[in-house]
Amino acid sequence: MKFPGRHTPRWLIFLIDVLICAFSLMVAFLIRFEFHPPKIEITIGLAFFPLFLSIRALSFFIGKTFAGIIRYTSTQDAIRIFTVITSGSVLFIILNLVRANFFDGIYFVPMSIIFIEYLVTLFLLIVTRIAVKVLYVELKTPSESRKRVVIYGAGESGLITKRTIDSERASNIQVVAFLDDDPSKSGKKIEGSTIYHTSKAEEIFEEKNIEQIIISIQKLPAAPKAAMINKALRHNIQVLHVPPVKRWIKGELSVNQIREIQVEDLLGRAAIRLNSSNILKDVEGKRVLVTGAAGSIGGELARQLAAYGPASLVLLDQAETPMFELEYQLSDSGFDFIEYVIGDVRNKDRMKRLFDHAKPQIVYHAAAYKHVPLMESNPSEAVLTNTLGTKHIADLCDEMGVERMVLVSTDKAVNPTNVMGATKRVAEIYVQSKNTVSKTNYITTRFGNVLGSNGSVIPLFKKQIASGGPMTVTHKDVTRYFMTIPEAVQLVLEAGAMGQGGEIFVFDMGESIRIYDLAVNMIKLSGLELGKDIEIKITGLRPGEKLFEELLNNEENTIPTHHDKILKATVREYEFEDIGVRIDNLISLFDGQNNERMVEMLKELVPEYRSENSEYSKLDH
Repeated sequence: MKFPGRHTPRWLIFLIDVLICAFSLMVAFLIRFEFHPPKIEITIGLAFFPLFLSIRALSFFIGKTFAGIIRYTSTQDAIRIFTVITSGSVLFIILNLVRANFFDGIYFVPMSIIFIEYLVTLFLLIVTRIAVKVLYVELKTPSESRKRVVIYGAGESGLITKRTIDSERASNIQVVAFLDDDPSKSGKKIEGSTIYHTSKAEEIFEEKNIEQIIISIQKLPAAPKAAMINKALRHNIQVLHVPPVKRWIKGELSVNQIREIQVEDLLGRAAIRLNSSNILKDVEGKRVLVTGAAGSIGGELARQLAAYGPASLVLLDQAETPMFELEYQLSDSGFDFIEYVIGDVRNKDRMKRLFDHAKPQIVYHAAAYKHVPLMESNPSEAVLTNTLGTKHIADLCDEMGVERMVLVSTDKAVNPTNVMGATKRVAEIYVQSKNTVSKTNYITTRFGNVLGSNGSVIPLFKKQIASGGPMTVTHKDVTRYFMTIPEAVQLVLEAGAMGQGGEIFVFDMGESIRIYDLAVNMIKLSGLELGKDIEIKITGLRPGEKLFEELLNNEENTIPTHHDKILKATVREYEFEDIGVRIDNLISLFDGQNNERMVEMLKELVPEYRSENSEYSKLDH
């Protein structure tokens, strides 16, 4: 059965409403006189009937109660009906009093009939509209075809979420239960839906055939949030969440704003808290330069640094289009002290011109090549950017009297198994040794993968899911450390502010995550089923790739700092004069384009460098 495509004519709704009023008046007479009204009262009622219908019809016409679409009745429609019916009944009372006090001393009808008719009319008009709406929803989307949903959070946000879903015209969602951590709420109901304790979550998922869970709690800690998500994913339940109140449109939530949960929520790690006053004291009023500013980390550095009020912020990158996009993103921020520069850190003349112009006091060096397989095929380019580029910036910081240089490094520089990691380790060595002969404080920060960064596995998986797969994983047991981009940048800023020079700061990345499990969870988060909707293909480890990343090499240890998420690595120190000559010799090999000799020298500079899945494995001794 289907509702007709066009809506019921307004004149018909108007006529039905008037007939309901006539029926209500008859019911009022029957109730008032216990279903046996005297003939005299019937005569009085018939005399009052034309006036009654005229006033009701006129009030309907003025109040436009017939103008709404019945199947989409809302709270506003109910309020309009209440106002119109109440106004009409008040007018009946006034007319009754006027006649009784100023004319023949007789009421048109007893006051009790007016009150009974008022209640019956109001009840029938609202109930019929709700009944039509419920019938329309049921016929359009039968209960059995609607997604069965449980809402996590039985507070105010949970109630608003349920009401939003129930009131949405096109929603095919049915809220069947609530979950909440508060034991005192267990067993109670919210608008017909029972509240269960979260300890019974998996039991409810099974018993009620739940297809989706909506997390409505606004400030849910990371650990319980991740735990609930993982429970849901084990049962192949799609996870959605309600956005923060500040993102609701005009203070009201809509079903379209209830979105899929983000993969970052699977980390289960509490948000990192920083001492913003340290960073503010370090950056405010200073001239700051960020290299690699158009990249994921560089761009986030730019956004966060701008908020600390530097005197000037110069953003450098050699990638034109990403820099244009960053400028567009920051154009509405209100910061008028940002300058965007296109240039290559490998070109020292260009960098010298930039330093002369910007006169930076703090430099954050994030420019680097970072794709392992590509750099394995192009060692000379990796050396030129990651090592020579860093050397240029470090040398200019010394020449120009820069107060502090912060090098953004990677966990792939630890016990490197690829060219990219080895060139970053050489950059670390140069910067650390430079600190011993310069007034500039050189600080290195080292962390693992960042979720959502350019070229990371998360955007790749999202594209593969969007295209229908297959998703590609290099090895079923490969694991990586992950951190969100804002977290990583906050720690870079904090480490930069606390550093005295010569340190390599290592970030606590939490537990490592198996990439295969991440792929499976992303499939489930997308509401898909592995093996049915999409496949995962194991492609084999790529050149230079290793199964497990490390944040420290075999000879390194850490000591704590004032921040529990930032550790200081105790690393081998190098003499600047010696290492400087050896690095210059490495860079000089670029002109000869002898990749094998270049990698061989990298292995001499970084003794722990052992190639994996690479043609350069033959150079290991």
